[in-house]
This record gives sequence, C-alpha cells and structure tokens, in this order.
Amino acid sequence: MNSLSIYFGMIGGPQIIIIVVVILLLFGGKKIPELMRGIGSGIKEFKNAAKDESSEKIEEKK
Repeated sequence: MNSLSIYFGMIGGPQIIIIVVVILLLFGGKKIPELMRGIGSGIKEFKNAAKDESSEKIEEKK
C-alpha cells in the first residue's frame, strides 16, 4: 500500500472540487492567475539553474 494513501486516503473528484473551492475562497479569483504565474516563473528559474549546474559539471569533467 502506498504511504500517501495511508495518510490521505484515495483522492477523488469530490475532494478535488472541495480543494479548488477552498483555494478560491482563500486567494480569490483575481489572485489565482497571478499566483500561478509566480509559480510558473519559479519553476522556470529552477529548471534553468539546474541546466546551468549540470552543464558546469560536464565542463569540469573535460
């Protein structure tokens, strides 16, 4: 059995709907696109940093 399913159980459609409603209530409809853009740019920066780091390691081995 998966360890996450022990803590959270099986997440289905109704649970996802409840989570979305709670997020809408906490952040409001206008803040969510801004929040998603921030998360997206953070992920993009992380990927770029990971690529730079891996390319530096490859260059060091040469």
